[in-house]
Amino acid sequence: MGVLGIEDADGVRVLTLNRPDALNAFNDELWDATRDALVEAQGRDDLGCVVLTGAGRAFTAGQDLGEMAAPPSHANGELHGYRGFIPVLEEFDKPLIAAVNGIGVGIGITVLGYCDLVVMGESARLKAPFVSLGVTTEAAGSVSLPARMGWAAAAHVIFTGGWLSAADALACGLAWRVTPDAQLLDETMAVARVIGAQPVGALTATKRLMVAGRLDAWRAARVREDSEFVRLVGAPENLAALEAFFNKGS
Repeated sequence: MGVLGIEDADGVRVLTLNRPDALNAFNDELWDATRDALVEAQGRDDLGCVVLTGAGRAFTAGQDLGEMAAPPSHANGELHGYRGFIPVLEEFDKPLIAAVNGIGVGIGITVLGYCDLVVMGESARLKAPFVSLGVTTEAAGSVSLPARMGWAAAAHVIFTGGWLSAADALACGLAWRVTPDAQLLDETMAVARVIGAQPVGALTATKRLMVAGRLDAWRAARVREDSEFVRLVGAPENLAALEAFFNKGS
C-alpha cells in the first residue's frame, strides 16, 4: 500500500502511516501523501470522518532526521513535506481522530493538537524532543499543547523532552480515551463510524466554526516557531544534539 494506507468505508477514511521499518517517520513522500489524502477526503461528500494511525509498533517517530539533514529539492514552487502538510491540517474541516499505537514523537505529539479525538493504546507513549535536539516546537505546539494539556503538563513534556504515558495523556486531557492495545482500532472505529454517519454538511460547518476560534492564533504561532526553528537548526547546539543522536548505540 505504499507509504500511506487509505481505506474508505462507512463514512470514514482510515489513513495508516506505513513506514514501519522507520517507525513511520515522515519523509517527503509520506508528508505529501498524507496531505493529498486529507485534501481528497475534504472534498468527498461520502466521508465525514478521518482516522489517523500507524502500521507496526509506532504511531510515528516524527520527522525523518536523515532527510532533515539532507532535504530533497523540488523543481517547482509547490510546497512539499512538512510545509505543504501543515496548512492543510490547520484548515481541515472534517472530524479527525488519532488512534495512537506505540510511540508518537515530534509531529507524533504535535499533530494531536489538531485531532478532535485522541484514542491511545495503553502502552503508547509520546515525546516532544525539540529542545533536546537544540531546536524548538513545531506545528504551533507552543500554543496547541498548553491549550490541550494545560500549561504545566505541556511545559513539563516540552522542556524535559521526556516520555508521556497514555495514562498521563488521558489525565491531562490530551487523550480522550485509553484502550487495551489490541482493541485500539476497533474502539476508535466504533466512534468514527457514528461520526461518519452524521450529515456531512453539518459536520464540516461545525468543524469550521470550532476551528475558526483558534486558526489565526495557531497559524501565527507556527510562523513564529518556523522563524525560530530556522535560526536554531544548524547552530552548534542542534549539530551537537544530532551528532549525539546518530552516534547513540554506535
